[in-house]
Amino acid sequence: PTLSFRGLDNASYYRLLAGQPRYYVNDTGCGNTMNVSHPFVLRMVLDSLRFWVECMGVDGFRFDLATTLGREDHGFDPWGGFLDALRQDPVLSQVRMIAEPWDVGPGGYQLGGFPAEFSEWNDSYRDTVRRYWRGDDHSAQELGSRLLGSADKFGQAGRSSRSSINFVAAHDGFTLADTTRFAAKHNAANLANNQDGHHANFSDNFGVEGEADDADVQARRHRRIRNMLATLFLSQGTPMLLAGDEFGNSQNGNNNAYCQDNEIGWVNWDRADANLLEFVEALSAFRRAHPCLRQARFLHGALREGDGLPDVEWTDFTGGPLHWRDPGLSNFCLIIRCSAEAAQAASDGDAVFMAFNRSGDAMEVTLPIANPGWRWVRGIDTSLVAQDVNESVEAATSLVAAHSVVAFACQPDGAEA
Repeated sequence: PTLSFRGLDNASYYRLLAGQPRYYVNDTGCGNTMNVSHPFVLRMVLDSLRFWVECMGVDGFRFDLATTLGREDHGFDPWGGFLDALRQDPVLSQVRMIAEPWDVGPGGYQLGGFPAEFSEWNDSYRDTVRRYWRGDDHSAQELGSRLLGSADKFGQAGRSSRSSINFVAAHDGFTLADTTRFAAKHNAANLANNQDGHHANFSDNFGVEGEADDADVQARRHRRIRNMLATLFLSQGTPMLLAGDEFGNSQNGNNNAYCQDNEIGWVNWDRADANLLEFVEALSAFRRAHPCLRQARFLHGALREGDGLPDVEWTDFTGGPLHWRDPGLSNFCLIIRCSAEAAQAASDGDAVFMAFNRSGDAMEVTLPIANPGWRWVRGIDTSLVAQDVNESVEAATSLVAAHSVVAFACQPDGAEA
């Protein structure tokens, strides 16, 4: 029997190939594509979304393969029928909208192309963070853009740094732990000859594919995880964690576990890494304590009226200017202050100084001079398993361990570290 929408009105509910209506347009890669250009289909989708908000209490939606929903006859249109209807709807316009800004159709990759009301999954952020910590050349330069909210992707009128959904792992692809355990995907259990799932994972197994008994390999993997998580929580934009990444969940190298309702795809709390969980809690608390890490405005080094300091400043480890054109650039520092355009910029001393050391050697870093009445406190150090640092730094320099990130917070004199 012909069932569901296909049985009701196949030509209205689905997009069909022009001149060959027996075949479906497959921009989703799942076999068919809903025809949201048809008024009755559009109404059905909007009614369904409204039901989830008004009756089920959800506060937003993440649209998978969202480019499909904005594709008109002439191509992707951010002002197309469905996306425009969402903006005009009195209920749906008030909830959070997140787009996965790509599909497999023509012109499918649309990162940064959605309306200002949407936030977007930033796969460029994911890939850049993985490549930087893996040691790839030229990745430090791009990481600079990602740390500041990806203005090159979202800097057009009406967008903010919060439009960027920053992540290092998602349900599509490796878990965060698996990016440090597997150099290649292991999807044999999906019965597709390992041809499914993303091929470019920018992962690193540290010389051992899968589980490792070697204590040094384990320690290096754990630090890589802490480095990527710290980068995420220190970045402007909206951070997103894959469930289980906060305690080291693994899918045994399967990067497409949609069909694995078993031990491969489950989140296993029995194997939770308590130290990693505490580290993520410390990162979350640090980010929450410092509004300068959560700014909506993009930072471009503009000078603040109150103290004449730039809202963001890049240096090398000596405090000198950074040479961005060096293809082998691997270590850098930046200080984040409240935006020059923010109302509190004139009086707020809140600032975070970060030192990224990807090299294999410990390095002394020169700290910026704190504003009068303020001091630097070491708040995050990824070389440490336990984050009970919070120590004042009295010297002009501080040691940053190899393969680590250190974040210093500017706090008023007399405040508890």
